[in-house]
Amino acid sequence: MAKHAALDIPAIAKARYGNDAPWYEGRIPFFESADAKIDAVYYYRWGLFRAHQRDLGAQGYVTTEFADDVDWQREPYASLNDASGFHIAEGRWLNDRRFTDDYVNFMYEGGNDRHFTDHMADSVWGRYLVDGDRDALLAHLKTMRHIYRLWDEKFDFDKGLYFVEPLLDATEYTVSSIDASGGKDGFRGGDAFRPSVNSYMFANARALSRMAQMAGDAAMAKEYAARAEALRTRVLADLWNPGLGHFTDRHQITNEHVKYWDPVRNRELVGYLPWMFDLVPDEAKYSKAWNHLLDPQSLAGKAGMRTVEKNYEYYMRQYRYLGDARECQWNGPIWPYQTTQVLTGMANLLDHYDERGPVTRSDWMRELRLYTQMHYQGDRLDLEEDYDPETGKPIVGLDRSHHYFHSGYNDLVLSGLVGIRPRADDVLEVNPLLPAAGDPQALAWFRAERVPYHGHEVSVTWDMDGAHYGRGKGLAIEVDGREVARRADLGRLEVAVARKANAPVAREENLAVQLVRSGFPKPSASSGTDPEKLHDAVDGRAWFYPELPNGWDSAGSRGPQWYALDFGKTVTLGRAELAFFADGKQFAAPRTVTVEAWRDGRWTKLGLAAAVLANGITHVRWPALGTDRIRVTMTPQPGRAIRLAELKAFAR
Repeated sequence: MAKHAALDIPAIAKARYGNDAPWYEGRIPFFESADAKIDAVYYYRWGLFRAHQRDLGAQGYVTTEFADDVDWQREPYASLNDASGFHIAEGRWLNDRRFTDDYVNFMYEGGNDRHFTDHMADSVWGRYLVDGDRDALLAHLKTMRHIYRLWDEKFDFDKGLYFVEPLLDATEYTVSSIDASGGKDGFRGGDAFRPSVNSYMFANARALSRMAQMAGDAAMAKEYAARAEALRTRVLADLWNPGLGHFTDRHQITNEHVKYWDPVRNRELVGYLPWMFDLVPDEAKYSKAWNHLLDPQSLAGKAGMRTVEKNYEYYMRQYRYLGDARECQWNGPIWPYQTTQVLTGMANLLDHYDERGPVTRSDWMRELRLYTQMHYQGDRLDLEEDYDPETGKPIVGLDRSHHYFHSGYNDLVLSGLVGIRPRADDVLEVNPLLPAAGDPQALAWFRAERVPYHGHEVSVTWDMDGAHYGRGKGLAIEVDGREVARRADLGRLEVAVARKANAPVAREENLAVQLVRSGFPKPSASSGTDPEKLHDAVDGRAWFYPELPNGWDSAGSRGPQWYALDFGKTVTLGRAELAFFADGKQFAAPRTVTVEAWRDGRWTKLGLAAAVLANGITHVRWPALGTDRIRVTMTPQPGRAIRLAELKAFAR
């Protein structure tokens, strides 16, 4: 019997997310393919995105990098800016635009402290290419320009290039920093003119020029276009290393070990970043650099991309430990961070450079599959910080490493594998980066559905022989449920799509968030009164990963348990959301949940949960009223403790 192309979205959501399926059903684009591992990682990565949405209450959501706190994050928000480009690139594909919109607003309303380099302005432009929202694009243009100019402190006006310490480029222990220490260290120091920061600033300047043009500021548009072109000229002239046939760092310091302006002595993966932003001319001279990515003696590890080539003197030497556990280094290990960047650059090369050089679509798919495999720890999905390039096993053995959001994946699937190439004009362009039938990396079929684009809902289907979906062979595009383009083979399709307004962003404020532990609302509980665990249940973060305990835990099952919040003032409340963790062992969702309010000197029942869910969201509603305290009373399952991962409270 012929199959219908439409996906059974409720069934897929339930199979992938269990009781938490409702969060995903109306928000994410759905995808399936002939590769079960790519499918599994695609849905895992949306789960990762959800887990890293931190609710700040009145300030909305931010996207975090580490699921739990680290001491170099921006307090009290747990935010970091180095992976913001990936966070925005992933989030732009959501049908619910609130999360990425809140995040961009936060970053440009004081949240971006420039702790690390970033390409946020370019990422905001990339979001616009998907949602087409001009007002959201231009909302922070003045602040973007201000932040851009703050980077003058890292600009060498004689050389016309930016420099940075590798640690502040989110890449400690790279060639420039290790060599600047004489091979003794490399965590700090080693300032260098790097392909990364200069590519970021090129892309940010180009984005600012385009935004200024849209805003009608011709002078700013001209200024930043000139800045971008000046950077392009200098990167090509000075960071291209003819001897290595690669873009490389130049040292920015002179000491007994290194000399100012000398190029570093080895190729690094960072040399491909200029392609991520289309900085590089379409010339064979440059594209030959991609040979090194395929060379086992250079950057090609058995399990993925080495961050520095194998013959580097200090390749894979471990310098830094936390106790007995190995810490982060970039002198050889695979990093999802740079793997994402290189796959993005390679996708650009294959999509719209004529002089494509040595890499092929088969190479791109092979690297994507190696990256996909990196998410697996045995049969369990858990992306960690960095990996051994020969074995593919995680290196950093720390609790913070689990479910690490320092990279992208779903953007690679949607813009690369599926091939949706977002544009600023009223055209939908699709060009899947798949090799032809018979190639070992080929895919026989895929379908992406409910993909937002310029206010529309897009689906893309590939069926090599027409047998899987039974609707004809080849590549097809649907817009708002109607097929608008088709071809019988792999290749580029373009179709006119007049943009329309997006649904307005819906916002509601979670009143139960406690960002500062000493402030209101103040939590208390019947048992399990550790202050940190009490705080965890109202810190705006909820996930259900057993590797990362998070929330308030009751002490066993000693009869009814309660968790209370004192708001310190009267607030209007009409509903609550409760996330309960269950592992089938120690923790189970409670049998009953009742929400009470403190009124007239006693606790008064507000509402009873109709259904209590494990590893999902339990809802309790009541007629809105004013109170300064609420309490959640729970009946445990026999022999099981309760873990309340998060409590949220809303006015209605």
